[in-house]
Order: sequence, then C-alpha cells, then structure tokens
Amino acid sequence: MDVIVLAGGFGTRLRPWTEGRAKPLLPLLDKTLLERVVEAVPPEMVDRVVVAAGYGIDEMESFFEGSSMPYEVVLSIEQEAMGTGGAVALARQHLSGEGPVLVLNGDLISSVDVAALAVHHAATGAKATLSLWEVKDPSRFGVCDLDETGMIGRFQEKPEPGTEFSNLINAGCYLIERDVLSNLSSDKHSMEREVFPGLAETGEMAGLAFTGYFVDAGTPDSFIEAAQVCIANGRHDTGHIQGDCWFGDESVCLGEVSGSAIGPESTIGEGASLVDCVVLEGARIGARAKLNRCLVGMGATISEDSELSDLVLGHGDSA
Repeated sequence: MDVIVLAGGFGTRLRPWTEGRAKPLLPLLDKTLLERVVEAVPPEMVDRVVVAAGYGIDEMESFFEGSSMPYEVVLSIEQEAMGTGGAVALARQHLSGEGPVLVLNGDLISSVDVAALAVHHAATGAKATLSLWEVKDPSRFGVCDLDETGMIGRFQEKPEPGTEFSNLINAGCYLIERDVLSNLSSDKHSMEREVFPGLAETGEMAGLAFTGYFVDAGTPDSFIEAAQVCIANGRHDTGHIQGDCWFGDESVCLGEVSGSAIGPESTIGEGASLVDCVVLEGARIGARAKLNRCLVGMGATISEDSELSDLVLGHGDSA
C-alpha cells in the first residue's frame, strides 16, 4: 500500500542539529529517523512512501537518489505549512496504488502493529482507523472514546484531569480510505480537528490500541529516549550492543558510557563519562569529559575535562 509520512516541520526543537539539515535524515542509530518511522510497517506491505516535506528538500532528494531503500520514495513538497489535512491532500497526486492509505507522523518511533491495524480496518469497514496508545494523564492530548466493537464514537481535546472519558490517544498512525482523501480540502486544515470528528460522528472511524513503546522523537529528551528504545528492542543492523549502549562501527570508547548511542568513527576519550547521550558519527569526546543528556552532532568536539548537561551541540561545533 501507499504510505504518507508527515515530515513538514522545521525541527525547531532539535536545533542546532536541524539548522541546514533535514530532520527526517538525522541518524537514529544506523538509520535515518525517516527510515525508523517507516520500518514500523512490514516491508511486504509497502509499495511507495510519499514524504510530505517543506524543508531540506534538496538534501532529501540527494539522499533518496543514492539510497537503497526497499521501497520507492517520492517527495510531496509544501511551499507553506498546510497542517496535517492540507499536507495529506497535497500528497494525493503522488499516490499510486489502491486500497487504504497509511499515514504516519514523521517523528514517531513505536511498536504499532500495522498488520493488525489493517485487519481491524477491513473487519470494521471503517473509513479511517486510528492506532491508539494508552497514557496515564491524557490532559495534554486529544483522547478517543473506543466502544466494545472497536469503533471511535467521539473525541475530547485536552480534557481537564478527572473529566476524561478515555485514556486512549491518537498514536499518529492511521489508515484512511481513498474516497475520504479525495474529498479533503486543499486548504490548510487539520485531520485531527476537522476531519476525524466528523467521521466519528457518522460511525465510520475505528481504533485499535497497541502496547510496547511509543516515542515522539521531536525534542532532545525524546530523541535520546527514541535511541534508547531502539537499543532495547534491537533496532539496528550494524554496530554492537554493550550493556545498554549501542556503538557504531569503528567507534572507540576509552571511558564509561551508559544509556547512550555512540555513532560510527566516534571517539570517547580516556576517563570520560557519558550518561543518556546521543553522539553522532565522527564526534570526539575529550578525556575526562562528563556529559549528561547531551546530543553531540556529527564531527563535533567536546574538550577535555568538560562538564555538560542537556546540551545540543551542532554538527562540526566545539564545546
């Protein structure tokens, strides 16, 4: 089937990593964030991936031309922010297959079962089927009311604590029928606020909860969490695991590292200590440096004896 990945944001929360660099192409262990998002879909279910993007277009075009992804990738280019609904509508022209279309949020690393979602979608005859994730406190989210037949009857946006009718939230992965897509407005609008409620009211929206893990990798803290989730669940093809860390090929570690991902050809100096960090390819961490919850960009350098916390260091920069 066709897959649309919504990746139109500028990645402002991950700056300076995303200054002059497309967020979907940031490495998460040994694959890009975009590839990590799409790998939630069984390979045999993917015909074409349409990436709805508005930033870093030249970089992404160059990357896709030289990549060996097991599926076709097409860019749907937004000249201005279109909202989720407008982005999906713009991507329609690039769809090639038949049947329902899968839409994925471009920041999400999750264990969603897309095959089970497709089975539920077909069994219910829904026009759209949402993947759902249970949270303890839904007050920051829009929640869904799921009945015993697996249908969503209504939505509740950011309910006050104690007033929620559900703890299930939209997990950023959904199947939608092409006749719904064909009726979408080409203007800027939101799928979540303007399309889904109407489908729910007419009894045409299903939902299916999943368990495992669910991370929005759009902030420094959550990017670290996404790397840790990938490590814990074996989501890597190269490098090796040592303890709770991943080390890319030809990386050298002479210090102590925990809860971290260390990119290929990076060096951790003697006596250095890293806790909950992501270090990208070719970075150099000086001897006796102490880093906590830091993102270190490609080719960046950390001086000896540095003590740094909650830092995002740009590619090629020094600290």
